[in-house]
This record gives sequence, structure tokens and C-alpha cells, in this order.
Amino acid sequence: MATAFDLDDLNGAITPGRVPARLVWLSAVALWLCYFVLVTLRSLVIDPQLFGQLMLPRVVVTVAGIVVTVATWPILRRFDERPFGARVAAALVIMLPASILLAAVNQQAFAPIAKQLNASGVKEDSKSDSAAAKAGIRFGRDMAGNLLVDVDDSGKAANYDKQLGEKISPEQRAIINRKLASEGLLRQFTDIAFGRYFLLIAWAALYLALANGERLRAVERSAGELRRAAKAAELRSLRYQVNPHFLFNTLNSLSAQVMSGRTDAAERMIQTISSFYRHSLANDPTADVPLVDEMELQRHYLAIEAVRFPDRLLTEFDVPKALESACVPGMILQPLVENSIKYAVSATRRPVTIRIAAREAGGMLVLTVADDGPASGEPGIPKGGTGIGLSNVRQRLSARFGDAGKVESGPLPAGGYATVLTMPMVRNECC
Repeated sequence: MATAFDLDDLNGAITPGRVPARLVWLSAVALWLCYFVLVTLRSLVIDPQLFGQLMLPRVVVTVAGIVVTVATWPILRRFDERPFGARVAAALVIMLPASILLAAVNQQAFAPIAKQLNASGVKEDSKSDSAAAKAGIRFGRDMAGNLLVDVDDSGKAANYDKQLGEKISPEQRAIINRKLASEGLLRQFTDIAFGRYFLLIAWAALYLALANGERLRAVERSAGELRRAAKAAELRSLRYQVNPHFLFNTLNSLSAQVMSGRTDAAERMIQTISSFYRHSLANDPTADVPLVDEMELQRHYLAIEAVRFPDRLLTEFDVPKALESACVPGMILQPLVENSIKYAVSATRRPVTIRIAAREAGGMLVLTVADDGPASGEPGIPKGGTGIGLSNVRQRLSARFGDAGKVESGPLPAGGYATVLTMPMVRNECC
């Protein structure tokens, strides 16, 4: 009766889980803090003289990196429901303008230091000693703080000039240097942009992994909800099987009372039926009820049947006070009590006692419905019956407790019939 679900069939029908904003921020902060630490350590090793000056621009670049990275999140999130390939392509495209923006922020943040270094380079050129001038060497620095060496046509410059294929004049060299300087800025901007691009792509890959994880958890949650819904539907269906049997039997009894002119008994029976249904229908058919409520429900039912069999039906209840709060499936005893009425009380003219008992054994709750009526037929199926009641009880216990719920039934040595239900002891979950 249970329904199986294929998780693959659920993917198209389930809204994927969203990566929490807190996790997005934490991942972006962690990525850029790692960048900040590594770049700071590199600066400390390579150029400790500029360590203090470069700290503030580096902090600005790191904060900008965090903000720009998180700013790409709402755009990436729009592709969460798309196929994985489309999400990867979107990440590659989205991160390109973001990396260019970060490269521009980087150049603006370091522009004052670059200007200072360029001015320092000019001063060094003007104050270079005669030995350096005679050797044709000039010193300077680029905006990243790296040392630049300019070699003219004399001395060692001959090897450099041979690579050019011809001798060049100082004026030509100046033009070439200016051209190289301008191209160096573009090259540096491009290098920074590519570096930021791959950094953002790394974060995008992390985001995709987190989104996949959330999607999988959403699928698992939805599949669990569907399984629980199927289980609830099964329990509800099994529970509703009980009511028609009871209603049929009670209406037959009520008809017999009316036809025999026993109007007072019929009126009492109607009132008792009303109390029974008010009590039974008030509960969720898939929920457990306290054992004390289940026993009260069976007392109502047996009171109805006592009108029908005033001289033949005797009842006993043996439920320890400590077990009254134990939780059991609602109306789980009803089919068993009905069987005792139908196949024991109705089948004989002598008094029959129906006994309902509860006990605890090894952490399990054991419920027994027994009668001392005529001997039954085949074990598990009362004589003349179809076994529908027992089957219903077995299925309900299996649906509720799995293999931990058991049903054993059969004739008693001294006569009569008994059914024993064994289920896990559950407390304080049905109040």
C-alpha cells in the first residue's frame, strides 16, 4: 500500500534550496581575507620598506572585493533553477565585468603611491651619481614598487641594442620608454583584471557547490515530506476501514432494537453511538492517542453492544495506571473487539467475557484482547471470518512502527481466542 518515490523524478517539481545569505557573506569574507593575508605576507618579504604605505590601499581593495563578490550573488541566484552548464556559463560571464571593476578599484587605491613612486624615480634620475650616468644606468620604480633599470646605448647596453637589431638615439629611447610606460599601465591593468577574474571564478565555483548542496537537501526534504504524506495517507485509509464496520454493526443493532419495540434501549444506544463518534472523530486519524482514551473508546463501544447482548456480554479492563499515558494508534483495538463480539458473543447463548489488558515487557507495550467464547478456526482468521480486522491491525502497526510492531493471535488452551499486539513504548507524544 505504501508508495515508492524516485528522487530523480522530483528534481523538476521541487524548488531548489537557496544558499543562505549568511553563508554567502562568510564565504566571500573568507576568500578575500585569505587574499589579504597572502598579499600582505608577500609584500612583507619582497618590499618591507613599503609595507606600511601599502596596507591601507590593500584593505580598501579587500573590502571592495568582498562587496563586489557579494553583489554578484543576486545575479547568480537567478540561475539556480537552470541546468548546471547554464549556471557555469552564467558565472563565467557575470564575473568578467566584476573583475574589471575590481581592477579599476585596485588602480585607484594604489594611484597615490604610484604617483609618489614615479616622482621618486624622477628624483633618483636627476640625482644619480656620475658613475651610474657614465654606465648609462637609470633607476626608477613602477606603481607596484618594483625596481626599474634603464640602460642606454653605452657599455652593457650594447648587448641590449643588438637585440633591437640597430643602434638607437637617446631621443628614440625616450620615445620608446614613454611608449613602454603607457603599455605597461594597460598590461598591469589587464594582469590585475585577470587575477581578480580567476579569484571571483573560484568563489563562483564555491557558490555553485553550496547551491548544489542546498538543492540536494531540498530534494531530500521534499522526498521525505512526500514519503510522510504517503505514510499518513496509508494510515488514514487503514483507520477509515474501521469506521464502516463499526457503523454497520451498530446500525444493525439499533435496527433490531427498534423492530423489537425496545425504544428506551434504542435511545440509549443512539446516545452512546453519538458519544462514541464524537470521541473517535475528534482525533487526527493518523495520530496516536493516549491508551486511556483508547480504552474509553472501547468502553463506549462495548456499552453499545451491551444493549444488544445484555445477558451475554461481560467485560474486563486491566490497564495499570502507569500505562494510561502510553501512546497507541487510535482505534487500534476496535477491529479486535468487534471480532470478539461477532465470533464469540454472537456465536453462543452463554455469557462471554471480553478482556482487554495492557502490560509493559522489555520496554514494549503489550495489549491483549481475549474472549472465552467458542473455539476459533484457523489461527489468525476467526471461524467464518475473512481476517480483514486482523489484517487491518497488522498493516497499521507495520505502517506506524515498522518491524517493531507485531500481532499474534490464536485460540487459547482453555477455550476462547486471544490477539496480542506488541509495539514500542511511546510516551508524552500524544497528549
